[in-house]
Amino acid sequence: MSAKKVEFGQVHEKHNNSMKPRTSIAIALRPSRNEHGGHHYLSLDTGKRILRRKLKELPMPNNIEDAERRQAAASKQAGGNNIH
Repeated sequence: MSAKKVEFGQVHEKHNNSMKPRTSIAIALRPSRNEHGGHHYLSLDTGKRILRRKLKELPMPNNIEDAERRQAAASKQAGGNNIH
């Protein structure tokens, strides 16, 4: 089994005319499988799963790649499955 490329980037947040950030950093989890499309993402700002339509792909920072490898190794040692 080969590893899939992890999609990483910015997703747009609901916003108004305030000074709150309009984007957040996220990792793609899976398609939403609803009639409106979109994907489920893991927000790295909040740690929560969010549903968004688009992702502006960015290069994956090294510290996130390293953390992903450590988590995958720990999951294998614990007998868990890889996240797809």
